[in-house]
Amino acid sequence: MTENAWNYRPSFNYAVGTDLTGYKVEAIDGSIGKVDKHSEEVDDAYVVVDTGVWIFGKEVLLPANTISRIDAEDERIYLDLTKEQIENAPEFHREKHLDEVAYRDQVASYYGHTGGAGPL
Repeated sequence: MTENAWNYRPSFNYAVGTDLTGYKVEAIDGSIGKVDKHSEEVDDAYVVVDTGVWIFGKEVLLPANTISRIDAEDERIYLDLTKEQIENAPEFHREKHLDEVAYRDQVASYYGHTGGAGPL
C-alpha cells in the first residue's frame, strides 16, 4: 500500500469529531478489545486499543489506515487485520512510544504502509 498509514482511508467517510473511545474493535477473525484513545489529526490519526485479557491486557497502537470501516450506530471499528497480525505487531508502551517517530515508522512498515508519522 502506498497510502499514509496515519490517515483514515478516503474510501469511507470518517465523521470528524466522532469520539471513538469505548468502541469495540473487530479483527477479521474476532474481537480484540476496545478503543482507549484515538487521534483524528491529519497525518497523525490512530487508535490505541486496550486488548483486555486477549493478549494479557496490553495496548496496541493501530494506524488509522488499518481501519476498514466504522459502524457508529453499533460503536464498532472493523480492521483488515487478523488477531495474529495484531498480536505480532511491534510491542507498544504508551509512555515511551506514542510520540516516538521511529516507533511510528516501525508500526507503519509492519502493517505495510508508508511511514509519514506526522508532526509529533
